[in-house]
Amino acid sequence: MSRNQETDKAFYEIRVKGRLDAWGAALFDGMAVAPADEVTTISGFVADQAALHGLLARVRDFGLVLVSVRAGAGEKEVF
Repeated sequence: MSRNQETDKAFYEIRVKGRLDAWGAALFDGMAVAPADEVTTISGFVADQAALHGLLARVRDFGLVLVSVRAGAGEKEVF
C-alpha cells in the first residue's frame, strides 16, 4: 500500500508549562515556538504520527510539563 506523505501531514499545537528560551526553542527546530506568561506553545506541521511521537518524546526527555496537544487542519484554524 502506497501512502502520500503530503496527506499524512497535520498541524499540531503542543502546549508546555513555562517559558522556553532560545535553547529550548532550538529543540523543536522547524516548529513555531511562542512563549507566553506561564505556557509555551509549539506549533507547526508534523509529517506523520511517528514525527509527533518524536516531538512528544523531546517534551518528556527534557523534563517539560505537557499541558495539551491539539490537532487541526492548518495554522489558520481556530481551535
